Amino acid sequence: MAITAQMVKELREKTGAGMMDCKKALVEVDGDMEKAVDWLRQKGMAKAAKKSGRATSEGLVTVATSADGKDIAMASLRCETDFVARGEQFQALAAHVAKAVLEKAPTDAEALNAAVGDEITQLIASVGENMQLGNFARHSKTNDAEVVGQYIHANGKIGVMVFLQCGKAASASNAAVLDLAKNLAMQVAATNPMALDASSLDQAAVAREREVYRQKAIEEGKPAQIVDKIADGAVKKFQKEVCLMEQPYIRDDKKSILDVVREAAKAAGDEITVTGFERIQLLAAE
Repeated sequence: MAITAQMVKELREKTGAGMMDCKKALVEVDGDMEKAVDWLRQKGMAKAAKKSGRATSEGLVTVATSADGKDIAMASLRCETDFVARGEQFQALAAHVAKAVLEKAPTDAEALNAAVGDEITQLIASVGENMQLGNFARHSKTNDAEVVGQYIHANGKIGVMVFLQCGKAASASNAAVLDLAKNLAMQVAATNPMALDASSLDQAAVAREREVYRQKAIEEGKPAQIVDKIADGAVKKFQKEVCLMEQPYIRDDKKSILDVVREAAKAAGDEITVTGFERIQLLAAE
């Protein structure tokens, strides 16, 4: 029997289940609406859908790495309470999500949901609490001289990957370089930078910052000839706060991150470039 969009819509209104789940149910029972409702209930999907509107501000960020260390994935799974987040079933599922990102390399949330959605629905039905996939990231090393620093905050709410490129492959196992990678990941976790450096910073954000301080200087009656200088100074301060390479180091605020990278490079006898980072935080605004 042909499954129409209207049939899917009707089943969704009856059960609150997702569009794809409704279509799958109708296909399984050859379009019988009552049997489709029962099929969704049996799979726990109707029950899960009723909980889908509840807030998911707890959860875990997990990391998975390939056996050869060349591919690294990071993913977040969200739930309603810390009690569930600390449970073995949820932690195993969160680890499974990261592994799915690693192995299947999904390009978007829909693709990841296709890979792990059934398992999430089953656990929702089992524990009676809403769960949702959060953000995820995956990185593949381009060569043997690349290093990925990883850090998961102690409570599992923040995860970071930082990418470093060395000049020589031997440096990828150097203690100073490995320490640098981890420390930079901790820096990103703590400070949540907007960009790697000034050149990669969103220029719209820079323009807004500049205009705010221009108007403030004008309203304060500053001489017209220094208004732009005041705005330029504010932008430089803004960049120092939000660009990783310009930030003060959290362990020694007399040094910038650029200074710290140069020191590690000198200790390793090599050139080191920080090429980027990924940060995932479990918040409602994730």
